[in-house]
Amino acid sequence: MPTGGARIRVTHFSVDPGMRSRLSGDSYAAALPLGETIESAGVGRVIESENPKLPVDATVTGGFGWREEFVTDGKGVMALDPALFSGKVTTTAAIGVLGVPGLTAYFGLLDLGKPKAGDVLLVSSAAGPVGATAGQLAKLLGLTVIGIAGSPTKCAYLKEIGFDHAINYRDGDLSKALRAAAPEGVDIYFDNVGGEMLDRAIAAMKPHGRIVISGQVAEYNAEKPIGIRNVTRFITHRLTMAGLVVYDYRKQFPGAMAALAEHIQAGRLSYREDISAGIETAPEAFIGLFKSENFGRRLIAVV
Repeated sequence: MPTGGARIRVTHFSVDPGMRSRLSGDSYAAALPLGETIESAGVGRVIESENPKLPVDATVTGGFGWREEFVTDGKGVMALDPALFSGKVTTTAAIGVLGVPGLTAYFGLLDLGKPKAGDVLLVSSAAGPVGATAGQLAKLLGLTVIGIAGSPTKCAYLKEIGFDHAINYRDGDLSKALRAAAPEGVDIYFDNVGGEMLDRAIAAMKPHGRIVISGQVAEYNAEKPIGIRNVTRFITHRLTMAGLVVYDYRKQFPGAMAALAEHIQAGRLSYREDISAGIETAPEAFIGLFKSENFGRRLIAVV
């Protein structure tokens, strides 16, 4: 082990739909070469250390990837604050609601969505970790929130956590359902899906509506992505659309994490985790993301 290094035993790591694009080519980061470890967020325990910032038995987080154990020089590894990760906030929340998904919801909604009380927010893949967090934060700000999900069970969950309307996109005409839920239109669309669902949402937007592009799960595996066809509405309704990579907000992470943790402890924000046991389950768990199999943040418990 190098001087100043530490050995980390990984307890959990995430499987992330955004990683799909990097398996085919350059995306928000460079393409992942064949034979390299799949990158993802992880939580683990320090089992050996020569690094005073990473003492033995400390619980740590970072971009650990799909692996069981590794040696690090400490760069990019952070010890979790026991005061923050206690009570209702589990250590795995560090790679979920207090990690990339929750922070994506937080900054996507607040910075790009520019919400104000009385606005109507539409969220796709709303039962997922990003969508569910964005919707709950919007309710705290006084917005009417509509969620799109893919099953009656997921729609029932959205109602449980405070969404005003829940639409099962597999059940009937989505455009008609959007008109019924938001007869005057949508102010903010938080998009995690892309494809045809994005086009339907564009048609439902109010003038000066804001579209936040968080993910494109419907497009990642498509041989011929659909893209956007309903472009004229950007002119007629003066719409704006912006994508985000949450790491652009890295310097603001600590404050956002503290705010999210406070909401969780106070019972204002809830989260779900979908955990599979065993590193060997990771490929199937990853594939399942694109079949809407997951219900909450999909993690792998390394056993």
